[in-house]
Amino acid sequence: MATRIECIFFSEFHPTLGPKITYQVPEEYISRELFDTVQVYIITKPELQNKLITVTAMERKLIGCPVCIEHKKYSRNALLFNLGLVCDAQTDTCALEPIVKKLAGYLTTLELESGFISKEESKQKLLPIMSTLLEDLNATGACTLPIDDSNTIQLMLIQQRKDPPTVQEYDVPVFTECKELFIKSQWDLTTQQILPHIDGFRHIQKISAEADVELNLVRIAVQNLLYYGVVTLVSIFQVLD
Repeated sequence: MATRIECIFFSEFHPTLGPKITYQVPEEYISRELFDTVQVYIITKPELQNKLITVTAMERKLIGCPVCIEHKKYSRNALLFNLGLVCDAQTDTCALEPIVKKLAGYLTTLELESGFISKEESKQKLLPIMSTLLEDLNATGACTLPIDDSNTIQLMLIQQRKDPPTVQEYDVPVFTECKELFIKSQWDLTTQQILPHIDGFRHIQKISAEADVELNLVRIAVQNLLYYGVVTLVSIFQVLD
């Protein structure tokens, strides 16, 4: 995957030791120096809790969502933890943010249902879970991991696409692969209406006229096809040549 995860870590607030990294995969990837530098963004004050936080330090980028569960059964009446990801500082981590947010949600649910984080025996299961997450997300961009009878972690890394260029009325849309492989029913009605008129020769204005679809709607539909890589655009002058 283009967005490679270098490390997954689990940090928590210990009642006597304060913020600490309990588990990380690979081991010792996050140095003591690095953690000391960023720990205020990992185990945070109330105003930053349950928010996505990305911090860059020492050529590393860390993404986390610090969780706080308040209850009198916990030491100091609160359980604070953070399951985060680490990448190279130059990595675009936008695609990882939903993953981190979902992981925070899964662990919160597990804690509320069974005390998964606060009980030492179940918390130790985090280490193999984190190892599987790191391996699967880097290998395939997806991970499905049963935790217990009622909870399964399901994650998928969605790569962000660049915004397509603005479609002009004399641009000619051309399919990037065989038109027969195209599944027409998965698109909106406007797109379905113009698809038969996309042949690599008709320009946007002509498609609008022949499909009897308003020009701006055709441009929007083709721009959507561009976004998903279904078509590309060539100039009408290239077609005429």
